[in-house]
Amino acid sequence: MSKWHTSWEDTSLSDAFLMSIPFTVLHWLPKDLGPSKIISFTSKREFVQLLQEGQPGAVAFTIKCPFTKKFDKVLEEAALEFHPHVNFMRVECPKYPGFCIARQRKDYPYIEIFQSPQQQEANQGKACDANTPKYAVKVLPFNYDVSTYRFREFFKRHGIQSSEPK
Repeated sequence: MSKWHTSWEDTSLSDAFLMSIPFTVLHWLPKDLGPSKIISFTSKREFVQLLQEGQPGAVAFTIKCPFTKKFDKVLEEAALEFHPHVNFMRVECPKYPGFCIARQRKDYPYIEIFQSPQQQEANQGKACDANTPKYAVKVLPFNYDVSTYRFREFFKRHGIQSSEPK
């Protein structure tokens, strides 16, 4: 027996599987991205608090469909690359239909970029609760194919700082 050949009895099932795959195919195996940098939407209050921190947020509105798996992988890679300059959040629309319906879109999944809010005047001629701050948020639709490259170009085009200045 050569020094490169091992007995099938000496290897675990996963090792045996990997040994049977040609080397050129190994780079297609999923890479470990570590802990997720995507924030799961839980409430409108948490969403507003996140926006108040000042970083822009890329919000993915999703439903369960075949495209969502690929969509989620690309979001994970983009969130890892642009963290902590841009927050990435996922809203599962079946769980939070009110928030998604308010966006008035039906083509799921889709992404919108929310830029830093500016606190508005408490009263603009309308009666409102003085304890409730009002915020104006600039919302930019992301109408490009979902890739880390497209996010980088989008952020550059709209003047959103997505990395450390050089």
